[in-house]
Order: sequence, then structure tokens, then C-alpha cells
Amino acid sequence: MTAGRFHIRTATLNDVAALNRLIEVSVRVLQRNDYTPAQIEGALGHALGLDTQLIEDATYFVASPHQQPEVIAGCGGWSFRKTLFGSDHGPERTPALLDPATEPAKIRAFFVHPDWARQGLGTLLLEHCETAARNAGFHRFELGSTLTGVPLYSLHGYKARQTVNVPLPNGEVVRVVHMVKEPD
Repeated sequence: MTAGRFHIRTATLNDVAALNRLIEVSVRVLQRNDYTPAQIEGALGHALGLDTQLIEDATYFVASPHQQPEVIAGCGGWSFRKTLFGSDHGPERTPALLDPATEPAKIRAFFVHPDWARQGLGTLLLEHCETAARNAGFHRFELGSTLTGVPLYSLHGYKARQTVNVPLPNGEVVRVVHMVKEPD
């Protein structure tokens, strides 16, 4: 898919190293106003990180600038599985399949490189994921958002349901906001 300045493609396992680097810099820079350094360290690779199941399911996408196709400026996905958020080593992983007739698709793992932040890339990826999930039969969406992501998702019709404190391996706790979007 091509939209404006960016090209979106399905992520592959060959992207994993680059995605991990992108996620780390995105979290460390863009989330530092919402989480402490200790929370960020505990969350990386746990509550915040890459879930390779999304790549294997072909529901994870990367966005690259047209002029720099080798650069991954952002990433994000959706899932037809029950896991709401987290990396391969994250909490409460539930790989069971969702029923699109009765359950919402999960919007997952959105990260933008700081050099490309605030340029509409999150919106572009979100719209791409919602369209793909709708094409798979889903009509409702839910996600676990960082505090940093709440304004983006709110702008696109997601409503906060509850804030959850997620225990991290280093003893810290990170707040994640459970959000939902119902059909128009």
C-alpha cells in the first residue's frame, strides 16, 4: 500500500532485528515523558516489544518512506488472536483464535521512530490495520495502549475502558490503557 510519503508492506522475519532496534529507540525517546527509565527498562521486551506471532500471521506491517525504502520508520499490526499486548515474552499471552462475529480484533504493537514521529505515520498504520481486520470479518477493535499512545487512539474513536497496572520483570509496574472501538 502506498499513501502519501510512505509505503506499507507486510513485515517478514527478516525484519526482526530492525524492528527490535526501532522499538527500542521509539520507546526510549517517545515514551520518556510518560514512564520512568526503570519502567521503560522493565517494559522493553516484555510489555512493550515485538510479537513475532504477528509476523507469522502476516498481520504486522512496516512503513518506509518512498525516498528511503530500506528505512523502517514505523510498524504496527492487528491480530485475530486473544493476546491484547506485549512482546514474545510478554504477560498473558493467549494464542487462541478470535471469532470475528462476536469478538474484537486486537490492534497491536505500534511504534514509530522518533525521526518520523508526528507526521501521520501512526494514523496511516492504524487505518491500514483496521482495514485489514475489517477485510477479515472484524467490526470491532480493542487494544492495550501505552499512556503515550492514548491521544492517537482517542483521536480515531477509541474509548478508554480501564487502566491496568502491568507488573514487569524488574519489579516495576507500567500502566496500560485498555481501549475499544465500536462500529460507526
